[in-house]
This record gives sequence, C-alpha cells and structure tokens, in this order.
Amino acid sequence: MSSTEELAKTVAELADRVRSLEAAAEIRALHHKYGYYLDKCLYEEVVDLYSADGEVVFIGGVYRGRAGVERLYLGRFRQRFTRGHNGPVRGFLLDHIMMQDVVTVAPDGRTAKARIRTLMQAGVHESAPELRERVSFEQWWEGGVYENEYVLEGGVWKIKRLGYHPFWHADYELGWARTAPMSHLIPKKTYPEDPLGPDELIEGFEFFPGTDVVPFHYPHPTRP
Repeated sequence: MSSTEELAKTVAELADRVRSLEAAAEIRALHHKYGYYLDKCLYEEVVDLYSADGEVVFIGGVYRGRAGVERLYLGRFRQRFTRGHNGPVRGFLLDHIMMQDVVTVAPDGRTAKARIRTLMQAGVHESAPELRERVSFEQWWEGGVYENEYVLEGGVWKIKRLGYHPFWHADYELGWARTAPMSHLIPKKTYPEDPLGPDELIEGFEFFPGTDVVPFHYPHPTRP
C-alpha cells in the first residue's frame, strides 16, 4: 500500500470514528431532551421526537406507530396528569434523572441503540389537592431502565423504539421495601377494547420484588 493509499484509509477511518462519536453525542442529547420535555408534561413535544413508525414499550404493552405513541402520551399521560393540558400544572412534580447511558451506533451510522437508567422523584403539593386523585401516591420515587433504538430520519436523529422498563415505585413514606407492586398499572386489554391501551400485550412483566434483567443490546466487553 502506497503512502497516499494509507493516508486515504486513515482519513476514512477517522471520518467514520468522528461520525460515530457525533452520532452518540446527538443521541445522548436527544434522550436527555426527551426527559426534560417529559418532566414538564410537554407531551406534544415528546411525540415529535419519534420517527414516523416509532413505538413505545411501556409497562407490559407496546404502542405502535404515531397513533400508538399519541395514545400513550396525549391520551393516557396527558389526560391523567394534566387533564388534557400540554405543559406543566402548578403543584405537580416530575423529575427524571438520566444516567449511566451506554450508546452503540451501527457501523453505517444510520441507526443506534442506547441503555439508560432513570431515577424519578414525583408528587403533588398539598396546595393542589385536586391533583391527588390522579396519582397513586402523594409523593413517590421510581426507578427504571431504558433500552432504546434510534434512527436517522431526514438527517435528524429520532426515537425509533423507546423501551421503558420501570422496575420499582416507592411511596415516599414507606420506601421500596414496603410499597406494594403497582400491578394494577399493567394493561389487561389492547386497543380498541381499551381506548387508551397498547396495541400488544407483553406477557410476564412484573414490578419489584421481581428482578428480571432487561436484555442488554451490547455484547459483554471482555467475553468472546
């Protein structure tokens, strides 16, 4: 190989590495923006982060396509937490802390996957008693893991599949050791039988004290 060919190869390899690093940074930013929008109940902004054929996996159900994504965020979440209002309401708190992100960009630079942990603090203020009936606890903790897929659509990274697996909820007064599993949140019927239900049910989903492992999208780094 001539020096010119070797230089061209090195430039191409570096260009691929830069593309992958830039894509990983954009995907991290995309997911963090998702969290900020969700914290403030900006559900329309959240929906627009999804690709045209995006989907959500949430508490034992799959919400497919734009219609399914809107059913979850604009129907189930917005109707429950903010009574149809897009944006924050006084007295309702959501804080998602995103961390431990592992992003894997495909060799072609057009798709990617990420595993991200979240720890949420939430609740309603005593000055907003009208919101109390819409939540399970006055104040609570929640922990979960995302296993997501992303796609480059029209030159913009979007969420292809958001897989959120909330492992545990904890009433602030009781803690996770004494809070009963939130099994009533697991859907039993699909859409349209349940107007706000998922398109498909996932069997076997359970909350803590269940401790199932959400499959890792990446291989073990030291094992063949």
